[in-house]
Amino acid sequence: MRKLFIAAAATALLATQALAQDIKVGVTAGEHAKIMEKVAEVAKTKGLNIDIVEFSDYVVPNQALNDGDLDANSFQHQPYLDNQIADRGFDLVSVGTTITTPMGVYSKKIKSLDELKDGATIAVPNDPTNGGRALLVLQSKGLIKVNPDAGLKVGPADVTENPKNINFVELDAAQLPRSLDDVDAAVINTNYAMEAGLNPRADAIAIESDKSPYANVIVVRSQDKDKDWVKTLVASYHDAAIRNFINEEYKGAIIASW
Repeated sequence: MRKLFIAAAATALLATQALAQDIKVGVTAGEHAKIMEKVAEVAKTKGLNIDIVEFSDYVVPNQALNDGDLDANSFQHQPYLDNQIADRGFDLVSVGTTITTPMGVYSKKIKSLDELKDGATIAVPNDPTNGGRALLVLQSKGLIKVNPDAGLKVGPADVTENPKNINFVELDAAQLPRSLDDVDAAVINTNYAMEAGLNPRADAIAIESDKSPYANVIVVRSQDKDKDWVKTLVASYHDAAIRNFINEEYKGAIIASW
């Protein structure tokens, strides 16, 4: 009987090992990397081993995924992914939502958008989706109006009303926190703001509404979307332990979107 038990245990162990799979997931530094570390802990209990690969910008992770250097990535919202697919022809698809990171307006020179002087300079991201998102935040605060026909891909040329004659400077999203010494304000993505020691809820002089179309997503190659490891990855991210971690760690600055 003991031998049978040992044999059965060994068989079960081998089966578990056979089910185990290793994947590489690309993230940007900051909250995406930190949350994925917790997701990896949950996924490991489900037989999925996640190797986390950090990137310093928004451009490379999709190219790396499309080229097969990654199995998945988790760093971008759906409008950004849609734009990348349209521009670069990537065969990628989102398989689950992750977090929403409200974009904030930051300044070292003023404490309210009402204090902006005529001709002030505001820095915004230079990519179409995040730049458009920044302008829509400013519109929601009554600072400007943009052409509604432009949808989510608005740019400075789509600004139809600009009573304070704001000058918009377009910079790489990662460089925006460093621009605060040189501009009157900057509209910064949460991950780069937090990486620079800024808290959206405490330090932003204006912040995007929690209800926005910019929920972040887990992305894989289209050919992989129905694979079991993808389902395990999404289930691991959507585990209650991850939601609790986000709530406790970020206290509303970052919101679970599932």
